[in-house]
This record gives sequence, C-alpha cells and structure tokens, in this order.
Amino acid sequence: MHQFISGQSQTGTSGRKLDIVDPSTGAVVETVTLASAADVDLAVAAARAAFPAWSTTTPGERSAVLSRFARLLEDQAEDYALAESRQTGKPLRLAREFDIPGTIDNADFFAGAARSLEGKATAEYSPDHTSSIRREPIGVIGSISPWNYPLQMAAWKILPAIAAGNTIVLKPAEITPLTTLMFARTLQQAGLPDGVVNIIVGDGPEAGAALMRHPEVDMVSFTGSTSVGRTVLEAASTNSKRVHLELGGKAPFVVFEDADLEAAAHGAVAGSLINTGQDCTAATRAIVHHSVYEEFVTKVAELYRGIRVGAPADEETDIGPMVSYAHRDRVASIVDRARGYATVVTGGVIPGGDLAAGAFYTPTLIIDAAPDSEIVRNEVFGPVLTVLPFATDDDAIALANDTPYGLAASAWTRDVYRSLRASREIKAGCVWINDHIPIISEMPHGGVKESGFGKDMSAYSFDEYTQIKHVMFDITGIAHKDWHRTIYRLR
Repeated sequence: MHQFISGQSQTGTSGRKLDIVDPSTGAVVETVTLASAADVDLAVAAARAAFPAWSTTTPGERSAVLSRFARLLEDQAEDYALAESRQTGKPLRLAREFDIPGTIDNADFFAGAARSLEGKATAEYSPDHTSSIRREPIGVIGSISPWNYPLQMAAWKILPAIAAGNTIVLKPAEITPLTTLMFARTLQQAGLPDGVVNIIVGDGPEAGAALMRHPEVDMVSFTGSTSVGRTVLEAASTNSKRVHLELGGKAPFVVFEDADLEAAAHGAVAGSLINTGQDCTAATRAIVHHSVYEEFVTKVAELYRGIRVGAPADEETDIGPMVSYAHRDRVASIVDRARGYATVVTGGVIPGGDLAAGAFYTPTLIIDAAPDSEIVRNEVFGPVLTVLPFATDDDAIALANDTPYGLAASAWTRDVYRSLRASREIKAGCVWINDHIPIISEMPHGGVKESGFGKDMSAYSFDEYTQIKHVMFDITGIAHKDWHRTIYRLR
C-alpha cells in the first residue's frame, strides 16, 4: 500500500500500476498502484481536518515532535540509505554521507525554528494604538517533490510547513516514492498527529494536477522542471494560492586567471558529477579565462577519466546510474547532437560489460561549443560539463548571466574585489566563492529568473510557510476620536 492518508497506509484507486525500478540493474524494487484524483480529495480532506488542532499546538510541542523525528531518523539511517539508493541508483556512499545526514540536520534545524517566531516589535507606532505582529500558519499545503533527491526534497517541503503549524499533502515523484513514505511513517512514530502529513503517490497529469488545483489547498510548493513549474503557476492562479517554485538551473562555474587551478579543477569535477549530475545546482558551464583554459580542460579531463562508474552498493563507486533508462537516453541524445558542433574531450559513452544492464553514462567533458548552442543553453541534468573561454572580467560576468536560469553559480579567484563583484553581479540565488555545491540548513536555497522564487531551508523557508497578521489595539478608550471628524461631523 503506497498512499499515506490520515495516518493510514492505503492503496491507490486509479487502477494503474507502476514499477519502481533499480536503475543500476533494471530490477523491480516494488510495484505501486497510483493515486487517483479521488485519493487526492481524501488526503486534502484529512489535512484540512487535522489543521485546526495542529495549528493551535504550541511551538514547543511542534518542536518536540521534530526533535524526536530527528533521533528516529538517526536510528533508521541505514534503512533510509538503502531505500534511497535502490530507487534512485545513487551511490550508497552518497546517500549515507550526504542525503541522510543532511535530512537529519534539517529536522534538527526546523525543530529549533518552530520556537523562533520573528516579527516587528510590539510598540506604539501610532500614539493612540499598540501594534503587534502575529505569524500564523497558512493552512493546507500541496507539495510536489522531484526524483533526484527524494528524501531531502521531501524534508525541505514537509519540515518547514509543519514546523510553522500547517498540514500538508505531498506528492513525491512517482518513480521514487519509497523514502518519502518512510518519512511520513517515521513522523508518525515521533508522535505527529494523523492527517498532518499525507503522501500521495501518483502521476502529474492526474494526481499532481488535482493537488495543484484543489480548492481546499491554500499554498502550492513545487520543485522540478521550469516547464512544469509554469503549469503549476497557472494552476495555482485559478484560486489565488500562494506559490513556491524551485525550478531548473544551468549553473556557471567561473574560473578567473588568478584562481587556484588545482582547487578549481577538483571543484568542477565534484560540482558537476554530484548525484550523477542530476542536480539543479550542479556545475554545468565552466567559464574559464583563456590563459588557463587549456590547463583547466586537461586537469578536468584527467580527473573525469579516473571517475569510477559502478554499482551503487560498491564503496569504490563514485557515480552510479542515472535515474532511468529514458533519462539516460535523453542525456545521451543531447551529447550526440553536440558532436556535430562541439568536441567531446572524454566520456559521452553508454558503458557495456558489467554495467550494460543499468542506466549508466560516463562523465562527459565538452569544449568548442558556442554560447548559444543546445548543450550550453539547455538543462542537461546529467554528468556533462561544457567549458567556455573568456577574455575579460566583463565577458565572464556576461557569460555567467547569459541564461534564463538563476539558481546557483560559483566564482574562483584569489582577488577579493573580483569575488565581491562576482557575488554581486552574477544573477543567481546562491553564489559560492572558491567552492561549488555545499548547502547548509541555516542558509536559503532558491533561485531567480526562470529558476523560480521562494526559499527552501533556513528561517527564510520557515517564513514562506507563515502569513503575517497585523493586530492594532486602541489604547485611549476615547469614543469620539479626532480622525472620525475627517469622515463625518457629529450633528
């Protein structure tokens, strides 16, 4: 049973089944019956019924549930890592050392955030009144999370929402729902009341559309592609829901001539290949000063050739398969088209032998591509890095911003003035200096331009899931106030 509604595991009623496949072998991990629009109605009704009680619990009570959840997640960490690796194909090492610890830290952070409600000081901003700010939950949140980081993305949506006193219905990507369902059950073990978190496993056209358009959903939160994000925005506009979108990216990786080239090369490899490149903040466009361009390409190519592509459970594996054969073939087709106008330095191969049964693809380094080419402009979402040369700092900033996206970027330089300029002028929600990809619970994640709006993680994310109410008290006790005379005179 792969729906979790009002604290109960249920079977979807669409009648349509979907196999959850291990992309490293093609083996079926589980088979789910997908949710229908009727299941979405049940989940939203459960969330709506749970809202009055949960929204009026104290911050301390909500914090206690999340703290217990974090400790349970620590105890169950290996089970989560195994499930996450099986359904996504990501190396077990990555799941154990990145996905699970990050999720535990998020839980601890939002346990604290629940007790830290900020607002303008209560005061007499008018001489006759005392004003105060209430920060209140929004209501029922409808969320859709992606397949690349199923556990972490579920945490980024669920934890701030419920810490703020909301209830939620979340639809994970239907091809990777297992750890999201585990997440809800562990929250239940931690004492979360039934109906506060509900999980719907269904496809986008039926379950996703029903959730985004549901009249009883007060806010929608979506992480995924920019094209689908536009559809979500249109759906939410039908009844003026609050919207949070974290969409695609095409992150520039700017290497100035004074950069530590060894550090930059290693950073480019890690930043471009994390999660087999299936990361919206991954380094995808290395923009390198022409004086160090050839050396940078040589260093990265050498490191790429040493990357171990292999079985996720093997501790020696650096990158595993892509999430599905269809996605692997999409990435391969983009690279194959690029061969007609650019140079593949290394990679660009679907491996055979022991890896032939999986959705594997080798790390791919591409040069000589024009800035307006497909490989440079479009989100590939795979282990592919293009390298472009630049001549001046102005050129570097212009190339970095020559994209409809604006999620993340990095700049590599020893010059403090250059780094300050890059952090100020590159249009992105996050700019790293001399590193690429680290994230922390205390700082926000989110983009600008076609990468969406709204923040995940941090207190800024907590704010996304609250609404502000101004409360104003008369402190004079005077029945006939002077300002009334501006409206009418006593006769």
